[in-house]
Amino acid sequence: MPNMAEKKEETPDSGEPVCVLCGRAQVNPDICGQAFASGGLCAHEFCLVFANGLLEWRCPAGEIFGFPISAIQRTLQLAGQKNCFVCGQRGAAISCAETGCERSFHLPCAEDGQCVTQHVGPHRSFCWEHRPRQAAEAAPSQNTICVICLEPVGDSTSYHTMVCPVCKQAWFHRGCIRKHALHAATMRFFCPVCGGKRRFRSQMTTLGIQIPIRRPSWWDDAAYQPLRESHRRCDANPCIYLGGRGRAQERG
Repeated sequence: MPNMAEKKEETPDSGEPVCVLCGRAQVNPDICGQAFASGGLCAHEFCLVFANGLLEWRCPAGEIFGFPISAIQRTLQLAGQKNCFVCGQRGAAISCAETGCERSFHLPCAEDGQCVTQHVGPHRSFCWEHRPRQAAEAAPSQNTICVICLEPVGDSTSYHTMVCPVCKQAWFHRGCIRKHALHAATMRFFCPVCGGKRRFRSQMTTLGIQIPIRRPSWWDDAAYQPLRESHRRCDANPCIYLGGRGRAQERG
């Protein structure tokens, strides 16, 4: 069980609009998404998506990320009756999906509370006790490092340490693979070591890693464009192909 803080820190008076659901202005956008304000209300996209029962009200006409303000206000009233089991403050709009579990939390508190939010299907959320876990089929050897940040990962799988379910050789931190997934998106997200895709992506989404359905973040970057160009002319010096620099064999 993770250590629970008794009370979350107050958001500093930065002049930024505060999310009505989590009560914070400064959050990790990789977890909460971007903020948007309308009709006197401000909210983070994923604070809305994972709020209890709110996703079913999302529609093209909704004022904040597709959510009607009236539906958000109803959700706020219900959330005001629940305390976050991580920080202890009221206004916890996200509840564990496990039947019989009464734990609720704010989305920015999810990482401290070792909670999982699934960005697919019904977008279910789980507390530390009921969250999905990787099967303990393997443990990292001594001095194993994260293949993304190259820092140590510890000596076992945990909430913060994950392993590729395909090759069981690629270890990484939750924060590292989450950021990688956000940049790579569906087109380029696969195991950095074995290249596994289907099973790798399926388990990562189950464990709460968001994989956006779009092109990679670097796709339209001007610096990346030359890497997408096919090599159509021999630049060897000298070129010894009888057909010339602009010609190629059909095979080989």
